[in-house]
Amino acid sequence: MVDFTALAVPGVQALRPYQPGKPVEALERELGIREAVKLASNENALGPSPRAVEAASQALRALHIYPDGNGFALKEALAERHGVAPEQITLGNGSNEVLELIARSWLAPGRNAVYSQHAFAVYPLVVQAVSAEGRAAPARAADSEQPYGHDLGAMAAMVDAGTRVVFVANPNNPTGTWLDGEALERFIAQVPAETLVVVDEAYAEYVEQPDYPDTTQWLGRFPNLLVTRSFSKIHGLAGLRLGYSVSSAAVADLVNRVRQPFNVNAVAQAAGLAAIGDTAHVAQSVRMNREGLRQLGAGLQQRGIGFIPSVGNFITFDVGEEPGAVYERLLREGVIVRPVANYGLPTHLRVTIGTAAENERFLRALDAVRQT
Repeated sequence: MVDFTALAVPGVQALRPYQPGKPVEALERELGIREAVKLASNENALGPSPRAVEAASQALRALHIYPDGNGFALKEALAERHGVAPEQITLGNGSNEVLELIARSWLAPGRNAVYSQHAFAVYPLVVQAVSAEGRAAPARAADSEQPYGHDLGAMAAMVDAGTRVVFVANPNNPTGTWLDGEALERFIAQVPAETLVVVDEAYAEYVEQPDYPDTTQWLGRFPNLLVTRSFSKIHGLAGLRLGYSVSSAAVADLVNRVRQPFNVNAVAQAAGLAAIGDTAHVAQSVRMNREGLRQLGAGLQQRGIGFIPSVGNFITFDVGEEPGAVYERLLREGVIVRPVANYGLPTHLRVTIGTAAENERFLRALDAVRQT
């Protein structure tokens, strides 16, 4: 028998695939549960914009036609939104694909990438897949102002001549921690000009702190900056897989060289274009998330359960015991949350902000499993 694992490139041989949140259908099929609720994947409980749904429906009528491989209309709208030129935009099949394209463009054996401990799991995955070295900088302490958040000083100390990419999640998943504009700008300024700084702003639209930065406005000062955004969160289009990056035209040109033809389908492009224009839906999503963060935060606090203060659409909480058992008992109550032991948070679980009714159901389920 041929050992195909041994024939694969070194990075892939040891790679452990990303594990998505458990689908509702799988839970109901496995346990015979009905009307389960999924609060595991940071999806927008409000759903997509009605305008996006209508635009997607219209696009279905032309499924026999290839999509615009350049995404002209969507790029034009995004460029106007961020005050950049269309050639500074790269479209992706979710912002995850853009992260992979970055790794393929800048990383290889002998090169390294820096990211924070407890940062988004895709960073080490894309780095390892191209057989580059991943360097996880120690995060901030559990009792700090931003528990388990990025320690920019520790990250800067790991950057050397072989560092080609630095990943910064702002805010970070799964901790929900964030960086203010002054600290992040100072950090980017000290990173060598030949090192690409990738600021992942997948949850940016949810953040309401006044000193939270929109780093797309810094591109004129930092040619080595690339910012990723997602339509999966605030716009509720996770099922269509749509994301993008904003960078200098030179950086975008390189990323687009490795991007596959027609990587963003016509339905996603149409829905994304419509979603950008529905500012009322975005505002409603922010309001619902704000209220949900308060509801779950207060509920966890009343129950004496510690949690990491979050500015995203999720909260990571400490169950103070082996979380696998709590997770399984919650499944039997029909509530799906997310284990985060693979993020270096062995006693924590993460719950997505849902509707008020879903949040209340989670809290009741938590009460039930803690009594067993």
